[in-house]
Amino acid sequence: MDTRMLGNIAVSPIGMGCMAFSHGYGQIPERQYSIDAIRKAHDFGCTFFDTAESYGKQLYYEGHNEEIVGEALKPVRGDVVIATKLHFTSSIPSSEEETLSEVRAHLERSLRRLGTDYVDLYYLHRVNRDVPVEWVAAAMGRLIGEGLIRGWGMSQVNVDTIDKAQSVTPLSAIQNLYNMLERGIEAQVIPYCLEHGIGIVPFSPVASGFLSGSVSASTDFSHADDVRKFVPQLSSENIEANRPVLDLLERYAAEKQATKAQIAIAWMLAKYPNVVPIPGSKNQGRILENLGAWDVAISGDELRALDDALDGIKVHGHRGFVQFEGGSMADWGKENAGKA
Repeated sequence: MDTRMLGNIAVSPIGMGCMAFSHGYGQIPERQYSIDAIRKAHDFGCTFFDTAESYGKQLYYEGHNEEIVGEALKPVRGDVVIATKLHFTSSIPSSEEETLSEVRAHLERSLRRLGTDYVDLYYLHRVNRDVPVEWVAAAMGRLIGEGLIRGWGMSQVNVDTIDKAQSVTPLSAIQNLYNMLERGIEAQVIPYCLEHGIGIVPFSPVASGFLSGSVSASTDFSHADDVRKFVPQLSSENIEANRPVLDLLERYAAEKQATKAQIAIAWMLAKYPNVVPIPGSKNQGRILENLGAWDVAISGDELRALDDALDGIKVHGHRGFVQFEGGSMADWGKENAGKA
């Protein structure tokens, strides 16, 4: 298994999104099951684990997910890369100096919950229009200089925002929505990041489970903490309308003796050398299946054929490019209900 680079940080080709152990996909597993799942992923070869201070606060408390990740990875801390995220919500800094103080306070709380004295990759979770990204970039540069973080990134941002931040403190990674149904960042974001040595960390690489084939029109998303109810591609009509993508995946999966999810992940690995997807699941078997995508080889000819086929399929229910500024997936879903 080769490694990939997020700026100057080496990671496994596929990481593990840990959010589902605390939030977003209905009832969460027992804590020990979650810890065991993270450790099994590491034993499988995964070295890159993604969390955030906000994961779990919806029904539990801020830092719920960070505590689980920190406990699970404590025995192997020196061998893994931990990414977490800060989110400006109630306390909004009004100057560059206040921004440094606020970012530092968020980081110190995350470090305590993770049980570590540094974070490898520290993201601004969502851009807040009241806090210039240049201020955040300057703060991240200070924290890098102090050895508290190794690199920094942003999530759900466009090229203009990336460029503003990059000019102050070079970025290690951008974490944006990207999968076979949502390819918008191929036009500008990915080329910019390739040119500047910035990693791309796609979240939802199997489209909230749709590309695995495990979601159907009868799947129940009624749990209070299931964000999939707000994903337009997962409405019953769009699940049926987007079936041609699953049919395409099924053909390649049969040829490769792989799963549909593995083909969807292997496709993006084959396209770009700076892409490190972070599929998330609360199911141990699914987690290892997703990581196994790094062993699925897709040739240049197969990649071109896949892209040509995808170009010819109309996608129904685009989530589109959303910065989620100061908000969440649920907030966006409520604001955009009926616009899919």
